[in-house]
Amino acid sequence: MKRWLWITMVLAVSTGVCSSARAETPKYGGVLNLMQREELPQGLSIHESSTIATVWPASPCFNNLVYFDPMKPVETPESIIGELAEKWSWQDGYRNLVFFLRKGVKWHDGQPFTSRDVKFTFDLVREAPDAHGKLRLNPRKDWYASVEAIEAAEPYTVVFRLKRPQPSILMMLASGQSPIYPAHVPLSDQRNRCVGTGPFKFKEWRRGEFVEYVKNPDYFVKGRPYLDGLKYVIISERGTRTAALQAGRLDAAGPGETTKPIADQLKAAVPQMVLTRVGSLTSPNLLVNHTRPPFNDLRVRRAVDLAIDREGYTKGVLQGAGIPGAALAPKPYGSWGLEETALTQILGKPDGRKAAARKLLAEAGFGPTNPLRFETQTRAIATYVDLASYVVNELKQVGIEITVKQLDSVQWYGITTRKEFQLGINISGYGVDDPDAILFENYLCTSLRNYTGYCDDAVSSMIEQQSQELDRKKRLALVQQIQRKLVETGARPTVAWGIDHFAQWPRVKNLVPHHSLYSYGRMQEVWLDR
Repeated sequence: MKRWLWITMVLAVSTGVCSSARAETPKYGGVLNLMQREELPQGLSIHESSTIATVWPASPCFNNLVYFDPMKPVETPESIIGELAEKWSWQDGYRNLVFFLRKGVKWHDGQPFTSRDVKFTFDLVREAPDAHGKLRLNPRKDWYASVEAIEAAEPYTVVFRLKRPQPSILMMLASGQSPIYPAHVPLSDQRNRCVGTGPFKFKEWRRGEFVEYVKNPDYFVKGRPYLDGLKYVIISERGTRTAALQAGRLDAAGPGETTKPIADQLKAAVPQMVLTRVGSLTSPNLLVNHTRPPFNDLRVRRAVDLAIDREGYTKGVLQGAGIPGAALAPKPYGSWGLEETALTQILGKPDGRKAAARKLLAEAGFGPTNPLRFETQTRAIATYVDLASYVVNELKQVGIEITVKQLDSVQWYGITTRKEFQLGINISGYGVDDPDAILFENYLCTSLRNYTGYCDDAVSSMIEQQSQELDRKKRLALVQQIQRKLVETGARPTVAWGIDHFAQWPRVKNLVPHHSLYSYGRMQEVWLDR
């Protein structure tokens, strides 16, 4: 039996403390100052958010049932440890997943944690008929579409009953996007403050300035956290926040915020700065709206896809901090993506793609005497604007003239969710490197995060099929077949997969950046050496 399946079938036990050996003895005390790139668009409510701008500053407040080991940068089934679940077991051929919960855990307001909270949380997310409440936005509902019922008959045992086998549900439960909420706290309260079981308790959110936490003295993991507190300093301008990090006013960057040029600048100015090249599971891509002209025409979608020089973007704009790919991240930063040779088979050789794009546009009725012109949207975030500038220039070379409107994050999510756009220039961040998390969320017809309106019943059926496949080689073959179809139909053109150069001062210990930027924000193991 494959180890990646075997590891999930046995009873898994964890103390909640990473078992990795440490060369240094941790010190207690101090407040860690962290970079926050923008105001929190959905407040502190992780389950209502699709952005790292919420997950990063909210993660220390919460716990999951299970979580990826904070000391291991590559997130795999083998790196999953228990948080609120002490152990778990698969039963009935991957149709029942049983969690045995930790006893004696308290919410930050002193109330006891029980299985009722787990059921409340995931009934809410999957929008069960008897759910107590409704999320304002629900981007990950489709992660849990296979869950038929959640049973919490005993206070410290909870059972996820599935309609079909789905081994990967454990990976999604381990994502930083899957915290447990308290059943007794109104959802509206969680947006403005957070009541969790996590290592840090909410202190203050001063809008436009900072989010601040203090140590949870009643945390269930003995001796944790090490820090007295955390402060997420909100700095919207890229140069200003880089200067704050360089000057030592910030101890560490935010995930995905250190480009190669910034890393070079920091290293030149502060040679002792610790820079870690790591995958971020972020993907610059083009949201082509299949429900509106001109992108309801396959020829136009394909033309736009062919027009973008991926190598020019990764080598020029990203300065090597990116790799080409399709809907899923390729090796070495992912496990499921198409390699560049497979993309070349579909798209043709790079030096012939722009000519092919012009030909397709001509067939669709666009050319020098009738150029395609429209307004596109992107978020008013530096990395998005960098991508947008590149796309404008690339499309101009094939006769497409676009203007770019920059939106704040609240506007952006409103417009994309309602599909009130023709082309969105986007950078997607994904919670876990698994086909179920990415394909269900972005390519099923009914998903809230299927911003493009792409819908293909045959592909949806294949997505369901790969989710149930227990043989990893067979599953990989299915997943790669799905990705080829997505590229061929111009479903959501992927420009690249990004690489971060996470920056932190050497005084920061045990803050290990992961290949997914969503799952290393707990701060339970972090300490300051000063």
